[in-house]
Amino acid sequence: MLAYLARRFAFLVVSLVVAMIVIFVLLRLLPGDPANALLSVNATDEQIAAARAQVGSDQPLLQQFLTWAGQMLRFDLGSSYISTLPVGPEISARLVVTLPLTLLAFALALVLSLVLGITAAVKADRWYGALLSGFAQLGIAVPVFWVGMILVWIFALGLGVLPSGGFPRDDWEDPADALRSLTLPVITIALVMSASLSRYVRSATLDVLGSDYLRTARAGGSGLGEALLRHGLRNGAVPVIAVLGIELSTTLLGAVVVESVFTLPGLGSMLLNGIAQHDFANIQGVLVVSTLFVLLVGFLADIVQRLVDPRLRARVAVR
Repeated sequence: MLAYLARRFAFLVVSLVVAMIVIFVLLRLLPGDPANALLSVNATDEQIAAARAQVGSDQPLLQQFLTWAGQMLRFDLGSSYISTLPVGPEISARLVVTLPLTLLAFALALVLSLVLGITAAVKADRWYGALLSGFAQLGIAVPVFWVGMILVWIFALGLGVLPSGGFPRDDWEDPADALRSLTLPVITIALVMSASLSRYVRSATLDVLGSDYLRTARAGGSGLGEALLRHGLRNGAVPVIAVLGIELSTTLLGAVVVESVFTLPGLGSMLLNGIAQHDFANIQGVLVVSTLFVLLVGFLADIVQRLVDPRLRARVAVR
């Protein structure tokens, strides 16, 4: 198992390096020089040369990448071209909003999807089982920003019980106020995610319900709930765990859209501002941190799968 973990960690590192190369190259393929973010329309040749030297765009591309990679090895994400502030502390300040938003939305979506998916599978022959399946299909087709605007229209503009956007200036000094600001964004993401995730839960539950070991447990006198909990939970969880890892990753990435709808000062607004201002340092920093989060989630999901399913551990041992 330790050898497997070492291989998976090495794969994570290689994947991160490849992602860094892709991010660097794609940004440099965009039209315009990153130094333009520091220049006015009537900049002189001397000012252009000074700006290019400041951002390093006067160096060969390979030298630019090696300089950036060296900064990454020192856990230095560089400084913003516009504000000259370090990117790392800025991202840390933004994660105070984005990370709770992501985790709370994921937790709520997990609870909703388990309830909806299991109910839709167990009651597949009832009208409300079909209704829940239809809800899942509808939720997948609805854009997340549209759900957010509907919730704002109902709960903020209509009922006036929740704020339509923004986040407290003092961050989490008043947890109740911060949670109140995140309520609508969390519900928005959770509704869309649970619609997708409940389909996988329903499919896994149907597979368990049709299995021989569950029928044997039922024949031995166990009720449906007890049989599912004791014999079906672990087997049904294995395929769902992989999907959970993907969904958690996409939740962080999808927060970019939701943060713009609710004007939250998270990673999403930082990324959009960086793109608008052509601030490569901010863009690269946000993308690298997001990529690292996605890779770590996939790594942890793979480990959890092997802890839950002894067959996967045996396959690792054979290798």
